[in-house]
Amino acid sequence: QVQLVESGGDLVQPGGSLRLSCVASGIFFRIHTMGWYRQAPGKEREFVARITSTDVTSYTDSVKGRFAISRDNPKNTLYLEMNSLKPEDTAVYYCYVQVNSYNYWGQGTQVTVSS
Repeated sequence: QVQLVESGGDLVQPGGSLRLSCVASGIFFRIHTMGWYRQAPGKEREFVARITSTDVTSYTDSVKGRFAISRDNPKNTLYLEMNSLKPEDTAVYYCYVQVNSYNYWGQGTQVTVSS
């Protein structure tokens, strides 16, 4: 059974930093593409970042240069390092793993950027 558990969300001031973590179980972690989406209140869920099994990364334009996605295969953990946070980054952040063209999702972690 695939399980994803996110953590690291918090209230942070504009310009601050956070690191989100997503621990996976039930999969052979290193072979799968994984990533992050986010959903702000009243908006649709949107793509944030992705990392493949060969560590190729991609980002949505609004976070390029501020966010960095990475993975620690021995720890079965996906990370999202977020810097220079803005109020518009406020959202619930969800990690996902792609297994045979199907995406499994975590429960989400809240990130709030406010002074």
